[in-house]
Amino acid sequence: MNSFIHRNLTLCHYFLGSLPLMIIFATLYFNFGSEAEVLAFFKAHAQAHPDMKSLARIMTDWGNACFYPIYLWFLVMGIKQRKTDKSKLRFALVFLGVQLAVSLITVRFLKIAIGKPRPGEGPFFEPFSTKGVYHSMPSGHTCEIYGASLPLILRYRNLLLTIGLGIFAAAVAFSRIYLNWHHPSDVFCGWMLGSVAGFAIHLFSKED
Repeated sequence: MNSFIHRNLTLCHYFLGSLPLMIIFATLYFNFGSEAEVLAFFKAHAQAHPDMKSLARIMTDWGNACFYPIYLWFLVMGIKQRKTDKSKLRFALVFLGVQLAVSLITVRFLKIAIGKPRPGEGPFFEPFSTKGVYHSMPSGHTCEIYGASLPLILRYRNLLLTIGLGIFAAAVAFSRIYLNWHHPSDVFCGWMLGSVAGFAIHLFSKED
């Protein structure tokens, strides 16, 4: 019974943490007819509102970096407390391993293998291209931000933390669309991969 409650509570926090981005996707789906319309709208909006564009640049450039000190703290404290409490060190090491495997290696391979053009670069895919303009899917920023935020959401399962991290992660993911650096579908695929990474970190770092 306890494991059933624990599992459902974990899933609830996962859905809550992902909900802000799902609301964004639903809004785009019901208000625009195609990805091209979405990108055209936000390109014009960014040009007309330079302050919003600057904020989006800050989110996209520094959003993921905000999590580096947090996981560094887990690593440092884990090393200091390794004789009495191995949970922090395990959490940090599993995070590093999974993020390396998913957010770096897997995402990079898929970008190259799929060869999807970035917004404004034409309609034709070029699989296994070495050109960065054909490395649009999936969104690496989105994968990384959910791979970093979801483990914290699932570890602590605190409502305010879950909502706060969910909004922050969605803002970083949305910035990729707003700046016309990714199609919405790229961001969606990044979220799916980030969810896999987040759950893997949570499961592999749990105490036996």
